[in-house]
Amino acid sequence: MPYITCDDGVKLYYEEAGSGTPLVFVHEYAGDWRAWEPQMRFFARKHRCITYSFRGYAPSDIPDDPAKYGQDRVVEDIRCVLDGLNIDKAHICGLSMGGFAAAHFARVHAKRALSAAICGCGFGSEKHLHAAFAAESRANGEKIRKIGQAAFAADYGKGPSRRRYHQKDPRGHAAFMEEFASHDPIGAAHTVSEFQGKRPSLWDFEAEWKACMVPSLIVAGDEDDLVLQPSLYLKQVMGNAGLLVMPKTGHAVNLEEPDAFNRAIWDFITLVEAGRWTPREA
Repeated sequence: MPYITCDDGVKLYYEEAGSGTPLVFVHEYAGDWRAWEPQMRFFARKHRCITYSFRGYAPSDIPDDPAKYGQDRVVEDIRCVLDGLNIDKAHICGLSMGGFAAAHFARVHAKRALSAAICGCGFGSEKHLHAAFAAESRANGEKIRKIGQAAFAADYGKGPSRRRYHQKDPRGHAAFMEEFASHDPIGAAHTVSEFQGKRPSLWDFEAEWKACMVPSLIVAGDEDDLVLQPSLYLKQVMGNAGLLVMPKTGHAVNLEEPDAFNRAIWDFITLVEAGRWTPREA
């Protein structure tokens, strides 16, 4: 099985397909490397596509030490993936937790990002919601430790932002739920406690967002209620960002509407590579 060893010794499992300009997919909390299969198949026609599992998600390493987890670590893991595969620059596409990672990677490692597709990003980040979200995330970590991953996933995976997916594609939603329930409870608990429970608000980086000129596409489902305002915020403050809101769509935009999502990301990358994704005129 292919692995990349990060600079702190943690090994990340990855898969790749296709050839061409590199495109790295970064998954959400409830997903893993498998959550990008519709995109891997589509984009491998033109790009070298990489998908990987975060630390804490099998078959990647699952550290026992909570200090091995967190937002900064996940951002650096994207860098480690690029370094491990000898990739200088890549398009980065992330969803939810992966969307946070993609956004901050563009902010911190702008010279390594050809573009950033920042999808389903911002849940709990609004200033008036941030403290409550952090507390709930830490409580969820304890809940997983108490009742187990399968029982936690059964409730979490049926939340308001997931219902449209179940309505549209019961078979796909069932497969998603089965994969989510199979996650390792140690990794799941540490991730929700240490990443989601401690990540800063997007609003804490406004000056840096304004200075970030990495071509970026913000994507949100219009029924992913707590992502809409943060997505609009990123569009307004990032130096070179566009915004796409997908109708009648919840959180897992890449799985709910794979055809529309793939086409939108393809068009975005095409414009970036043609030098036509440019900042708004003053």
